Amino acid sequence: MRILMIGGTRFVGKHIVEAALAAGHEVTIFHRGRTGADLFPTATHLIGDRDGDLAPLADGRWDATIDTCGYVPRHVHALADALGDRAGQYVFISSVSVYLTPVAGYNESSPVIELADPTIEEVTNETYGGLKVLCERAAHARYGSEALIVRPTFVVGPDDYSWRFPYWVARMARGGEVLAPRPVDDPAQVIDARDMAEWIVSMVERRAGGVFHTVGPTQSTTWQHLLESIADTVAPPETTITWVDADLVLDLDDVSIPLWMAGDPERFVSAASPAAAVAAGLRHRPLTETIRDTLAWCTTQQQPETVGLSAEREAELLVTWKSRPAR
Repeated sequence: MRILMIGGTRFVGKHIVEAALAAGHEVTIFHRGRTGADLFPTATHLIGDRDGDLAPLADGRWDATIDTCGYVPRHVHALADALGDRAGQYVFISSVSVYLTPVAGYNESSPVIELADPTIEEVTNETYGGLKVLCERAAHARYGSEALIVRPTFVVGPDDYSWRFPYWVARMARGGEVLAPRPVDDPAQVIDARDMAEWIVSMVERRAGGVFHTVGPTQSTTWQHLLESIADTVAPPETTITWVDADLVLDLDDVSIPLWMAGDPERFVSAASPAAAVAAGLRHRPLTETIRDTLAWCTTQQQPETVGLSAEREAELLVTWKSRPAR
């Protein structure tokens, strides 16, 4: 098959390209050339900007177009205008953030967010989900029911430049006393990017459309289970996790706790049903494999200072926590 990747040199897109090439497909990557320009020498690279310069897409015909970086409906429409009937099947990477106050075990037909102003293009925490809804509708308007809409939860694994999951893997690997905020029973659903990538390629090979959650294997995984699984896999024997009340860190401007839902009313967004995608062939590797491979990647990278707690700040907060009166 001939596959066009819109974005494909970082994290999710990179893993999709790897899966497509491994399956023997011919891949064209349309990207800005800012990262990963030296990756995938056997693929065709087209340099442009999906938010403006689509001229490099004037020639070529593909069996499938996989869009990893559409954030406003204009992106979807502009790409459809540029490709015409040459796109093949359209695959749009959306998000479980599209849902309106999800409940545990929600499925793909659950209510979605409706933006008060559908013309807005500023992507914020408040508009992100609603804009993805509009992108999905644009995809269906341009490509019909054959479009494949992929709604992942937190995507993790090697190459995760957000460092949301790698932060915890690297932190547990350092050992010592690890600060972790409650509630311990908040849902914490993750999907290995490689599992999602392989499934997307398999769906494209079958030209299977529809809307699917690409999420973890169960909606019963909790915040405590996730962190303890990471610790059990990579932490030195003397490592301990100290669970602290949410209010210790909740309102601190200089504190960032990756992946933590903080008891948010929308926390069940990480408790989606994976049943439809599993029935369509989604398979999950063991979480321990994801953790180990992420640690191997971490050892080759520099962790951003803006993600998580510095060792000094973590120690300060642990002292503060232990000085509180016993409850």
